[in-house]
Amino acid sequence: MTDQNPPATPLPPTPPATPAPATGGNPAAATPPATGAAPVPAAQASAVPLPGVALVSIDEFKKSKLVTAEIISAEAHPKADRLVVLQIKIGERTKQIVAGIRQFYPPETLVGRTIIVVDNLQPTKLRGLESFGMLLAVRLPDGGVKLVSTDGPVPSGLEVS
Repeated sequence: MTDQNPPATPLPPTPPATPAPATGGNPAAATPPATGAAPVPAAQASAVPLPGVALVSIDEFKKSKLVTAEIISAEAHPKADRLVVLQIKIGERTKQIVAGIRQFYPPETLVGRTIIVVDNLQPTKLRGLESFGMLLAVRLPDGGVKLVSTDGPVPSGLEVS
């Protein structure tokens, strides 16, 4: 039996690989800019403080302990229309925080949510009740507020990095 297929044509040689650009360990740095966007010169990319905003060093920032917390109870503050008194669970611990979110979140809608809190904030009294931390929230352009949380279920007490 004879082979009916024609002989294979040789492939052209493969060009040598181009080395990847140096990214300093940052994978996002290797991503090309969007079509029509010019790269930002290094001088413009440096940190320029906003007027009236003090810059903090990375060491100062690292002093803040941000963790996940589950809201286990929420009640309207008895002496303030805008405050909510939250009992939160951080791992096996519980603590109270007082937050100015009542006009955006009725207390009964908060129970069971996982939020991000500053766990090592010095305690303070707000309208007579002690608060042992602070939740993180985003102020919207229209004046509203959205709580900072995780994008899916996670246990309480996890460190945020």
